[in-house]
Amino acid sequence: MQMNHNKHLKTLGPQGARLVTTLYENGQTIFSLNDVERITGFKPAHARSFIHKLVTRALATRLRPGLFILVPFELGHDRQYLGNPYVVGRELVGAKDYYVSHASAMDIHGMTTQPHFVVYITRPKVMRSRTILGTEFRFLYCRRPRIFGTVEHWVDKQEKVMVSDLERTILDGLRQPRYCGGVTEVAKGLWMRRADMDVHELIDYALRLNIGAVTRRLGYLLETYGIGTSSEVQRLRGALTLAYASLDPLLPPGGKFLARWRLRLNVPLDELQTVVRT
Repeated sequence: MQMNHNKHLKTLGPQGARLVTTLYENGQTIFSLNDVERITGFKPAHARSFIHKLVTRALATRLRPGLFILVPFELGHDRQYLGNPYVVGRELVGAKDYYVSHASAMDIHGMTTQPHFVVYITRPKVMRSRTILGTEFRFLYCRRPRIFGTVEHWVDKQEKVMVSDLERTILDGLRQPRYCGGVTEVAKGLWMRRADMDVHELIDYALRLNIGAVTRRLGYLLETYGIGTSSEVQRLRGALTLAYASLDPLLPPGGKFLARWRLRLNVPLDELQTVVRT
């Protein structure tokens, strides 16, 4: 493998070899135009020309204007290299105030059995979605005071990203089920990781978010699956208002009204109970 690396580096010229070697030594496979200028000493126009050559020769992939990723030498001339999508998402955001969320967080936490082809990232700034090499990166807005319940997660030996913790992942799913495949998928994630869930913190988070539909859906699911004590679940009931919400806003309205949780049960109970049996 080292011989293969050396062969590629020789064809880059001294500055190019220095750039690639320095990036790899720093564990920095994603890099910017500024990095190229800093490491090689090239002027901006020369740096852009050099990067263009790297991309043309499939030694790097362009993620967005000014941001690139090195293509591993062992892939040869494969131009369709994205790298770890969660790391790419972090770099696309380019800020500290973000976290991997919804279905993507469920994937990281082992809370889903469904394949997902969209990377969801929540941040306190509006940002357009974009698709790179077939992977969609969708950026969801959340007000800064509501960004909490996040942890660092190592996606490989060198890279880590911010991701919602187990409890916050459930609440985000109940707040916006459309980004998780529906309430039943969120319920499945809750059941799969119930042994690791801090129910007290889960309820604390829900009360802190103070979103009525989330409080209702969470209380109903905890009660349905027998998760948490009655006194803990009662904390959620104490926060209810008179308004009703649908259990799953993605589905047509229907089903009976459950006064206990101010919910319209448009997801059949047996569908939720099937989660326990799978």
